[in-house]
Amino acid sequence: MEERGLRVAKTDGAFFSKISTTISKLLIPTKIGINGMLISIKRNSVLKNYETCSKNEDKEKEEALQKKYEDAFILYLESIDKFVMDSIYKKVRARTATQFEEEALSKYYTVIHLKDTQYLEYKHRKQKYLLDLDYLSIKGDNKTKLIARYNPFYVSKMEGIYKGILKNYSVQLADKVSASIIDRDNIYDSIFETLGDYVENILPIKMELDGKEKYKDIAEEIDKYNSFLVGKLDTRDQIEKKMYLLAISRKLFTHSLPLVVAEQCYEKLLKETRHLIISSKIDKKKEKAYDLLIDLIEDFNVRLLSTKIYWESPAKREEYKKFWEEYQAIDKNTIDGKVKKEILFIKDELNKIEKNIQNKHIIKFYKDKLAEYGVLRSLKNSYSKGKNYTKKVVRV
Repeated sequence: MEERGLRVAKTDGAFFSKISTTISKLLIPTKIGINGMLISIKRNSVLKNYETCSKNEDKEKEEALQKKYEDAFILYLESIDKFVMDSIYKKVRARTATQFEEEALSKYYTVIHLKDTQYLEYKHRKQKYLLDLDYLSIKGDNKTKLIARYNPFYVSKMEGIYKGILKNYSVQLADKVSASIIDRDNIYDSIFETLGDYVENILPIKMELDGKEKYKDIAEEIDKYNSFLVGKLDTRDQIEKKMYLLAISRKLFTHSLPLVVAEQCYEKLLKETRHLIISSKIDKKKEKAYDLLIDLIEDFNVRLLSTKIYWESPAKREEYKKFWEEYQAIDKNTIDGKVKKEILFIKDELNKIEKNIQNKHIIKFYKDKLAEYGVLRSLKNSYSKGKNYTKKVVRV
């Protein structure tokens, strides 16, 4: 009897376990319904408070209204967070989740992982993740009126979040002591990734709300960047794509991505382009990389260095001032002007690049270019063993 009783107890345990799992699966849609309704209520509340703050003209009420709006925003995000844990997590665990839900949970844990190492980034990234998740659900339901109402709030919040993320990266780059070379490379990659995400997903909505006229100064750069979103990109394309992102950032993120950080980003792209030139084995690819280098140098000077106020020393400031005056004097629309511009840029590159073993190949490439344009002349000299070699001397 005891043996039989144990067997019955074991069977009953398995039975109730199966029943529990079945009930859990049945309750998941109910959970989603409850959480969805809660999100809808909190969303309406935050939108109402946002609209009230936007229309308010009474300075005395501004602080109280702003606090009410921020409180509503926190409750709204908490309701989406609860939805992720109560509904999506359980669906993934019960293996009833869609591919979208599985990816959503995977992204959620990627964000959570930042909490222990990069708390500021985690804070911004989590807000971004939760807002994106709800925005995608609204778009998926094709609620036209709700989307039109939601967009101004969504862009307003996302604007602050992206600026916070970029500002945090700027602070990390400023910490030259603790940041290793690998860490800094990762930060640069993160900056470009964040800028690209903004231009592709937030800027189109913002342009629709504000009107395209407001962005006419960077319309060409936006179009050029968008042209790189289709098709397979090689290394040169990737660098050029980043160049347009930096150009756009000088208009949209002047404060959150300060000039000193943007300067470092340009220098990183210049370094990558130099490496691309010397690593290209095919002449056509080498020349295309060189053309990109010239465009990048010009963009760097026009958009950034010409606006730079604080220099490391008065001597460097005066040196650049001379370079800039020479650049402005060139008629860049003529063939002769384009050649003069290239010569000016290459000479400047030779002055700036460290004369070490790592840069010997690019230095040789630059000198060969100057020789092509007749700026350098070749003089035959004899070596100690009787062999001739060519020494290039800058023509005075």
